[in-house]
Amino acid sequence: MRELKEKKTILIVDDTKINIDILIELLDDKYDILVSLNGQRAIDLLEHTKVDIILLDIILPDISGYDVCRVLKTKESTKAIPVIFITANTDEESIDTAFEVGGIDYITKPFKALELLARIKTHLNMQELICELERSHKNMELLASQDHMTKLYNRRYFSEISMKILGLAKRNKKELSLLMLDIDKFKTINDTYGHHVGDEVIIALANILREFDRSSDVSCRFGGEEFIILLPETSIEDAYNIGERLRKRIENLAITLEDGKILHFTISIGASSVNFEEEVNLEKSIQKADEALYEAKESGRNKVCIAK
Repeated sequence: MRELKEKKTILIVDDTKINIDILIELLDDKYDILVSLNGQRAIDLLEHTKVDIILLDIILPDISGYDVCRVLKTKESTKAIPVIFITANTDEESIDTAFEVGGIDYITKPFKALELLARIKTHLNMQELICELERSHKNMELLASQDHMTKLYNRRYFSEISMKILGLAKRNKKELSLLMLDIDKFKTINDTYGHHVGDEVIIALANILREFDRSSDVSCRFGGEEFIILLPETSIEDAYNIGERLRKRIENLAITLEDGKILHFTISIGASSVNFEEEVNLEKSIQKADEALYEAKESGRNKVCIAK
């Protein structure tokens, strides 16, 4: 059974009844129609109503159609809605102004039915194409910044965003810390249970990291079974406490394997603070966290160590 497409919504802004009646008769079969008799009501209506295209008269009883369009193009929620001006004015100055204020097209009265329908269809198709390209672009950006297995940020994205966060810390003189963590005895997990279970362990850890993330934190799969978390506006003491809570959460995690067996694993964590007055990037802080992580591993694993 063919899926029914949702009707597009057209907002008609015109104060002349005969024009509204003509437009409704032409468009009502194909589109959902909304009507506003003045400019301010149209602006107010669009605050809480989604429309796909606007047919806007230039001469209105309160404010001009030009002013309505200017206002809509300044608002994030309405600036992308195509506006087609409909008017009896055919002088060059009126047409130029219509495009200057953000109109996408200009149709003169009296309407030619086929021309009106064709132009509306063209602009709606174009808008759909633009939206699809934007979605595709966002998906490509997301794919480029994500680790495909864990859906956490990848190392490349971390390098880019960490420089921006460091810049903010410098400018605002706010503390900045980071945690580097590693799955204990990961090779043994792979050798004992197989790489598919190793992957499950990595994904389970990533899911916990997302659970622990505050909105400002940046969690990244740094490589293999190694992860890094950048903690803006966080002292080294608070970073240690976050690391401890995370360590305990992982220690108590149970993964049920295909054969019904229960797998537990632990992590070791190194914490370091960023000296933003001296550091131009995070390389030194990452190295310090890595050294603290090595200390945690060497001193028994399943612990958090702070960089000296």
